[in-house]
Amino acid sequence: MARGSSRRSRQEPRLDMHASDRTGGTLDMRLTKADRPGAVGKKPARPASAKRGSGQSGGSGGGSRRKTGSARKRTRSARARRGGLGGFLRRVAYWSVVLCIWGGIAGIGVLGYYAAYLPPTSEWKVPQRPPNVRIVAADGTLVANRGDTGGEAVRLEQLPPYLPQAVIAIEDRRFHSHFGLDPIGLARAMVTNVTTGRLVQGGSTLTQQLAKNLFLEPDRTLKRKVQEAVLALWLEANHSKEEILEMYLNRVYLGAGAYGVDAAARRYFDKSARMLNVAEAATLAGLLKAPSRYAPTRNPDLAAARAATVLAAMAEEGYLTEREATDAIAAPMRVVTHHTSASENYVADWVMELLPSYVGGIEQDIIVDTTIDLGLQIVAEDALRRTLADEGTKRGVEQGAIVTLDRSGAVKALVGGRDYARSQFNRAVNAHRQPGSAFKPFVYLAALERGLTPNTMRVDEPVRIGKWAPKNYSKSYRGPVSLTEALSLSLNTVAAKLADEVGPRAIIRSARKLGITSPMQSNLSIALGTSEVTPLEIAAAYVPFSNGGYAIVPHVIRSIRTSDGKLLYARQGDGAGRVIDHSTLSDMNMMMAETLLTGTGRAAQLEGRPAGGKTGTSQDFRDGWFIGYTGTFTTAVWLGNDNNSPTKRATGGSLPAKIWKEVMTAGHQGLAVAGLPGVSDRPLTVAQPARNPNAPVPVAPAEGDPDRRLPPMRDDAQGGGPLDLLNRIFGG
Repeated sequence: MARGSSRRSRQEPRLDMHASDRTGGTLDMRLTKADRPGAVGKKPARPASAKRGSGQSGGSGGGSRRKTGSARKRTRSARARRGGLGGFLRRVAYWSVVLCIWGGIAGIGVLGYYAAYLPPTSEWKVPQRPPNVRIVAADGTLVANRGDTGGEAVRLEQLPPYLPQAVIAIEDRRFHSHFGLDPIGLARAMVTNVTTGRLVQGGSTLTQQLAKNLFLEPDRTLKRKVQEAVLALWLEANHSKEEILEMYLNRVYLGAGAYGVDAAARRYFDKSARMLNVAEAATLAGLLKAPSRYAPTRNPDLAAARAATVLAAMAEEGYLTEREATDAIAAPMRVVTHHTSASENYVADWVMELLPSYVGGIEQDIIVDTTIDLGLQIVAEDALRRTLADEGTKRGVEQGAIVTLDRSGAVKALVGGRDYARSQFNRAVNAHRQPGSAFKPFVYLAALERGLTPNTMRVDEPVRIGKWAPKNYSKSYRGPVSLTEALSLSLNTVAAKLADEVGPRAIIRSARKLGITSPMQSNLSIALGTSEVTPLEIAAAYVPFSNGGYAIVPHVIRSIRTSDGKLLYARQGDGAGRVIDHSTLSDMNMMMAETLLTGTGRAAQLEGRPAGGKTGTSQDFRDGWFIGYTGTFTTAVWLGNDNNSPTKRATGGSLPAKIWKEVMTAGHQGLAVAGLPGVSDRPLTVAQPARNPNAPVPVAPAEGDPDRRLPPMRDDAQGGGPLDLLNRIFGG
């Protein structure tokens, strides 16, 4: 019964319902709660018409129902509109969360995938900075830095505070607060790049940049960026902010081959990073964006504008006041442009070639103490450049080299070419050229050692030895002449006769014992300098004439030590000892001095200072030489062309002699006059001008240098003794 009663109470929708059961003139066929399966056994719902009042009928009742239906429709529409917007926002929020979750999962997966290519964390360590070689002159002045970085490592506390502040202000303002990655900076960079439509900003932190420089290749790939982020987190976890900043400043590339702020400071401003001012520090910080584009040596206007941007950022961050930033922008900067062309680079390159034979592999920063007199080096470079600029074109000469040594063989100046930036080939050390008549002193030395004297007579006349018929430069002949006159006038015929008398092997032996190391052809033409030599070795071979007859080993390195003071090498040892006896040395110096007094080297005479030397001109005027010496220095000057083309009659007595005189005059400023061994009785007493304060006095040789152990010369070897008197009277 209960079930039947329940079924009878259920009301099914009917099509012939009264108008009062309609809504808005249409049938209301919506299901009520009583129509649903769960309503079985429950009290039936009231019909919609009953809720509105069954007693109402007729026209007035229908109008009320239509009005109520319209209001309800409007309510439903408003509710739908509100529900639609709210639902849309809820759906956006929901799917955003979902996407973030899945994005995070995907990011972790990508991170883990590319991080798997890295070595185990137990093997991670910051690699050692490539060692720097600091090469200094005899007075401690920096000559050059060499190594992969081009500068020395500096501690953060050694730098002016505004240098790291400038880098932080323009590159990573939240450096001290982020954890290696900067989400805010990354988001800002992304927005800026999207709105501008091109890559304007980068989101990498200083830590990320350091990680890339230390561990990774500069590939623009997702793999590298992911690994960079992982390594940045590791750096932040294992090193302090100060350590990270110091490593960054010492390793970042700043253009022109300079790695680190010290290398860049020396490259662009010729000073240590410790000495930079605010404007210079801002200029270096500005280079980080694009080193080549903003280099002050290439684009000074762009560099200045970029520096102003850095200074404005520093003021915005509170590192500078507005007044300090304005003053720094207005302050002029002295940018050096000669750094890459300076002749000191030839010295530095040579030192680097020699280092392995002294200390083997270089595993830490070292300091190489050299024999170079930087003042004399600059004088020699300037003399060569100016002479070639003024007269090189007219004479058909494009290149040159200069070497100056002291009595012990220490190299005081070495210029390997006209301009290092244009050519790094070191002609002073590596160029093998024919010395021409500059080789004749070895011929005359061999003749004197066979018993001839400066007064021995020979006839200057046309000569033929086999098929060889040498001629004089002047194409004229003087008849009977002494050996002194023949050498001073550089007569080829007499030199050829002497070579035939003593033999080429004797000449080679004389040249070898004085210091010529290059291969020499054992033929008669050797007398005219047809065997090639380098400027360095022939200069070294002339030094025994100036120091009393002792062979030397030309050297530029005095000592090598680590940056913390540990001595790795100190020069010791002498040359081969005495190679010219007293009497022969006296004769040779008298003959060589005559070359400057009355011979082909008159243009090289030094006022009030005894000197000897020899001119040299190779066949077709391809090489011009002047090699000469005093009791203090020996200097060799070579001029010519790299392609061995003839010059326009640039003889050794012209431009080379002129350059030699300028270099030697500057080198002897303020030094006592020293006589030539065996020629001068004692130093001349002439008034000498005060030494130029910009040209340092040559440093006394360090303990162990050869000239400290030269045996004391006898009076008759220096002049004033009985043997010297006999030499002067009887010509040896």
